[in-house]
Amino acid sequence: MSSLLLLSRQIDWITDKFGTLAKWAVFLSCFISAGNALVRYSLDYSSNSFLEIQWYLFAACVMLGAAQVLRVNEHVRVDVFYGLFSGKGQAIIDLLGLVFFLAPVMIVMIYYSWPLFVKFYVSQEMSSNAGGLIRWPAMLTLPVGFALVLLQGVSEIIKRVAWLAHKYEGEFHYERPLQ
Repeated sequence: MSSLLLLSRQIDWITDKFGTLAKWAVFLSCFISAGNALVRYSLDYSSNSFLEIQWYLFAACVMLGAAQVLRVNEHVRVDVFYGLFSGKGQAIIDLLGLVFFLAPVMIVMIYYSWPLFVKFYVSQEMSSNAGGLIRWPAMLTLPVGFALVLLQGVSEIIKRVAWLAHKYEGEFHYERPLQ
């Protein structure tokens, strides 16, 4: 179990690094958006590449940051029954959801997004907009993001199993959003 917990910590570290990249993608996207508006209205100049790089950075933010959201337990839940259970029940629900829903869906998404990325990379397809960018970097965020969520799912499975076996002292507290 200790080697699995070490693996879990390593996955968490990787997730943190990609989470940092996602934070920078948000910052850069906002910076480019503000700069684009400033240049457009003050100098009457605009470029589609400025708009597209914002979309690419937003894709990086979402896809590279999704695993971090799972790691810090802030992901969206369907908590119809979750709140009715104690810590052990919640850990079991988490475990079942990770094994039977998250992992299979991420595997399918990787399976379908990887050939799409390869197609865009091989063809070097460009945006049809004037001044548009090459598309494969944005497409790469799909399989990478899904793989990161799958990896983080493995880490969360390890932590839930270790917690249920009293080998891990993690905090899996989830606070239902106010509605």
